[in-house]
Amino acid sequence: MMEGTSGMMMWGMSFAWLLAMLVLVLGAAALVKYLFFGGGK
Repeated sequence: MMEGTSGMMMWGMSFAWLLAMLVLVLGAAALVKYLFFGGGK
């Protein structure tokens, strides 16, 4: 019983980290795009 719950927690943590990294990458890409291509106007 404990093994199943710890496995689910590990999956949840890794999914949360993946989501956080995705948000950071998208945010950085949007910031770069804004600064270099849309910031001057």
